[in-house]
Amino acid sequence: MQEESKLQEKVQEFEVTDTYDGNRLDKFLSAIYSGQSRTFFQKLIKAGNVTVNGEMIQKNSFPVSMDDLVTVTIPETESVDILPEDIPLDILYEDEDVLIVNKPKGMVVHPCPGHYSHTLVNAVMYHCRDSLSGINGIIRPGIVHRIDKDTTGSLIVCKNDKAHMDIAEQIKAHTVRRIYRGIVIGNVAEDTGRIEGNIGRDPKDRKKMAVVPNGKTAVTHYRVLERFQKYTYMEFQLETGRTHQIRVHMASIRHPLLGDTVYGPEKQPVKGLEGQTLHAMTIGFIHPSTKEYVQYSAELPEYFQNLLNKFS
Repeated sequence: MQEESKLQEKVQEFEVTDTYDGNRLDKFLSAIYSGQSRTFFQKLIKAGNVTVNGEMIQKNSFPVSMDDLVTVTIPETESVDILPEDIPLDILYEDEDVLIVNKPKGMVVHPCPGHYSHTLVNAVMYHCRDSLSGINGIIRPGIVHRIDKDTTGSLIVCKNDKAHMDIAEQIKAHTVRRIYRGIVIGNVAEDTGRIEGNIGRDPKDRKKMAVVPNGKTAVTHYRVLERFQKYTYMEFQLETGRTHQIRVHMASIRHPLLGDTVYGPEKQPVKGLEGQTLHAMTIGFIHPSTKEYVQYSAELPEYFQNLLNKFS
């Protein structure tokens, strides 16, 4: 347990790989620390908390080169205690590098204001003990990517920093295979399709994302699996992984996910829904140690299958 408001300094070193050769220093750091913004690192750089090959660099645009050794000192203010909790995990695969879990509906991935317990992080801290990557700090140990609270399915947890950096690079390069299943409102006309629309903060509501001209590039591929009278059962494959990407893209073509009251109608056509009907079914990547492609799938949750049976 950590004392409230205790200031700790965390020093980590990273060797620049060919993937990041020529990148700006702030961009390199925000890619390696996938849970932190570039602005966060720009402040650290200006404060003299970053060195390259032992030399302090205070220029955000400084270009890093392959084999450079980047050292980062991050002062962390620990205002809360994040504690291990004995919460059952649905484990799809585990070894000394990675843990693949099937996240249940309603579980937040990592602690945040209002959710400092009963999160996936609390559960994996108990299960893995001290075997979790520390790159994303005390709030997000092991977390290299995430899915929404009400989205179910497969998610990678990294058990050491080497695995974390490797998987983070694959996510940045868009080579991690991520396949989702979802039910949308209405009948989608085309059997297959591609949605490309930059995603950023909604200028009318900063709590939401939207397709906006100055957003980040986002591409979703889809195919129709089955059509019902009022709904369509679909498969989605992410080319990019932006916040709420599938939800925003489907809403942009007027087929929001069933149960999504943020991007769809507030009054849902089916009673008893608890968030969007979206399931991260399959995840595939190059294993950080074996360098072989691996793929894991999580079965549809019971509530989802019951809906499909009801609509058939």
